[in-house]
Amino acid sequence: MTNKTDQHNNIGFTRFLNAIERIGNKLPDPFMLFVTLAILVVLLSGFISLFDVTFSEPGSADQISVKNLLSAEGLQFMVTSVIENFVGFAPLGIVLTMMLGVGLANKVGLLETFIKNTILRAPKALVTYAVIFTGILGNLAADAAFVIVPPLAAMVFYNVGRHPLAGLAAGFAGVGAGFTANIIVANTDAVLSGISTEVMQTIEGAATVTPVDNWYFMLVSTLFLTVAGGLVTEKIVEPRLGQYEGGLTKEFAETTSQEKKGLWNAALAAVSYIALLVLVLVWPDSPLRNEEGGMIPSPFISGIVPVIMLFFITIGVAYGVTLNKIENSRSIAKYMGEAMKDMSGFIVLIFAVSQFIAYFEWTNIGSWLAVTGASFLESVNMTGISVVVLFILLTAILNLVVYSGAAQWGLEAPVFLKMFYFLDYHPAFIQAAYRVADSSTNIVTPMNPYFVIVLAFMKEYDHKAGIGTLMALMLPYSMVFLVVWILLFLAFVLLGIPFGPGVGMHV
Repeated sequence: MTNKTDQHNNIGFTRFLNAIERIGNKLPDPFMLFVTLAILVVLLSGFISLFDVTFSEPGSADQISVKNLLSAEGLQFMVTSVIENFVGFAPLGIVLTMMLGVGLANKVGLLETFIKNTILRAPKALVTYAVIFTGILGNLAADAAFVIVPPLAAMVFYNVGRHPLAGLAAGFAGVGAGFTANIIVANTDAVLSGISTEVMQTIEGAATVTPVDNWYFMLVSTLFLTVAGGLVTEKIVEPRLGQYEGGLTKEFAETTSQEKKGLWNAALAAVSYIALLVLVLVWPDSPLRNEEGGMIPSPFISGIVPVIMLFFITIGVAYGVTLNKIENSRSIAKYMGEAMKDMSGFIVLIFAVSQFIAYFEWTNIGSWLAVTGASFLESVNMTGISVVVLFILLTAILNLVVYSGAAQWGLEAPVFLKMFYFLDYHPAFIQAAYRVADSSTNIVTPMNPYFVIVLAFMKEYDHKAGIGTLMALMLPYSMVFLVVWILLFLAFVLLGIPFGPGVGMHV
């Protein structure tokens, strides 16, 4: 009886996801979709401006109005900012910079050989969990992880006879939905705690927040999310996808002795590069550390993308030279150029995406929606843990509109940290609640600029895939991660487990 019930539930959930995919795929091509969204923002800003909507950000008395793109000022902005919106769009520079290195390593065949000789030899039962875990740890490389992990995960799954889109989804889930978790203190901890401390300084004698105040919770979260992501992949996503029947005919051949030699030389180059990097970092008064000698924040963390790019160039050259694929400097430029050609569709798409996001930010519509939602929750007269759970759910919804974690916390912290502090909640505890919500819905919002990048990777395996396909793949991860994370959050509360050194639920 139980098996029949479970089967019925699985069929129902599969139909639900299929419906989402059908509806989503009726949307226009991603390029035209964002063109349409940009036009809608223009019209919406004109409509809202008729009502003279004004608001003030928490902690500021300055009145901010929703600006009209149909006004003279708005038209001037749209005409004069097109190029700046495009070339100044952060993901564009990150992705293209990363692809100079990753693309080189890929074109000379290093990544293919590495997969054959390492990941592919891992026990198949652990592959899924290794992908999720690697994706979560990827936030050490900041947004660069969105470019590295999902496509490599797809390749891994494809080459062990599993559906590549399941691997892509698992990698994207780890990187996106698990973005704020890690087993060590990362840059995210420093950024969010800095905002929290700045807010709490306005209250005399209030507790401050340090980068390690959520460490225990995030460490345990990494392990739980790894298991949850692996189960979602193997029990929900992969069975729904079925057998892969794409047009790819590429198969990995047996590794030659020359390729093995190249892999060893690449490994030696990697060790040498890391050793040199460590030497520079530990050198007295290292310019890559901050003024206090710390690493978070530091020029090294800020420059992690070029550091990773140079790493891949180093190992790619070592491998390419060994296999005589790189004979001179022209060969390096040639392979990099080939990698850039593969990114042409992405560049076209980013043009439309960058204009839409720039319009959305300039009109202040996003800030208005976020502040309005925050003010509504502040007015709710509740003092129990349920209000914190409501705060998590509200933040998860707002994250669909305001993607940037730091920007959203900058809007919410001045209201919610103070409100909960007066209810005797520790500010680091509320910050942890925010982080649960901020990551969970990253993978189902088109406001995530890397959403369209992952979609481009997906189309390599399924040319018919659309936004609905990706959303249907990622929705189970988003829902399960949010539920599991909330339950883990409540378990810490009920069991009295500290969220960080000396940090509990109350001040």
